[in-house]
Amino acid sequence: MSEINAKEILKNKFWIVESEGDRVATITYSEDNRYMVSDKTGTHFFENEKKLKKNFGDNFKWTALSIAKEYLKEVHGFPTSTQPFNPIYDVQRKLPLFTKSKKSKSLYCAGYYIIHFDKGWVKSFCPKLITVERYESKGPFTTELEMRTELSKANAK
Repeated sequence: MSEINAKEILKNKFWIVESEGDRVATITYSEDNRYMVSDKTGTHFFENEKKLKKNFGDNFKWTALSIAKEYLKEVHGFPTSTQPFNPIYDVQRKLPLFTKSKKSKSLYCAGYYIIHFDKGWVKSFCPKLITVERYESKGPFTTELEMRTELSKANAK
């Protein structure tokens, strides 16, 4: 039987569950103190960690976020695609911004967004600031699940 590993992405909030190197689910710890598991069969809720572990079986392991080994990939609480440089928070636009290198002049928005192009709403992770300025957008969202929920609402309209 293969080992199932939950790798922490956002401290005490979000994990990616892998089995033999393949992503099989995500776990989100919500404000109502429940664990939400999203996998190919749907979304499931668990009242506590014990019930969550029982769902995955005996080979389930947690991997804690190791900041010492891995750079923190977030800006003001929002995840980023790379190690952020020059993190700032644009108070007027309410956007967490960063550059991808020390000398870069291109600003990126930390977090998940949905952006309305001519063909409809699309999801985006850490888009360029100029894209968010040019097109109608919603975000930032801290998790992919929040973004997907908002995308569903936008596409339903």
